[in-house]
Amino acid sequence: MISQTEKNYTLEEYLELEANSEERHEYMDGETILMPGGLPNHNRIAGNFYAALNFALKRQPYDVFITDQRLWIPRKRIYTYPDVMIIQGELQLQEGRRDTLTNPIMIAEVLSNSTEAYDRSGKFAAYRTIPSFQEYVLIDQYDRHVEQYYKTEPRKWIFSEYDGAEAILSLNSVPFEIALADLYDKVDFEAE
Repeated sequence: MISQTEKNYTLEEYLELEANSEERHEYMDGETILMPGGLPNHNRIAGNFYAALNFALKRQPYDVFITDQRLWIPRKRIYTYPDVMIIQGELQLQEGRRDTLTNPIMIAEVLSNSTEAYDRSGKFAAYRTIPSFQEYVLIDQYDRHVEQYYKTEPRKWIFSEYDGAEAILSLNSVPFEIALADLYDKVDFEAE
């Protein structure tokens, strides 16, 4: 992930830039980072996960969001766009904003070569500062492999991993499970 410019932006400048941009940018305490466009497999995986979650959680007190929904992480001064996130109950918006959420319970990221290191370390550390955040799912886009972190108490997380089409990912933060065969439906590993 490469900083777009050497200029440090205020929060207000970033939000103005983002409102008028055709591209998405993350914001990290003054720096803006251009978000690369996703490859078809990345979009298929995120879309499959979102669609299955959205259907499974209909008429329940959860909202599911995909890719274009901005998240504010105040303790780290980061704006980001998770691939998939779940909100439980009422949406909590950043003060003065109608387009930026602050209270996910689950976040999933589809790993790409350009974002994998950051998604695993810095981004996960930032997400852990969100009081409502309970579960993190990392989905490999180059192989049927999923990693899951679930919070059991403050500063304690359980790690699980799933491999192969027959494996079933069960979320802990919401009543949901999905076979990796369905998560990776129509993904062409040879294409990438």
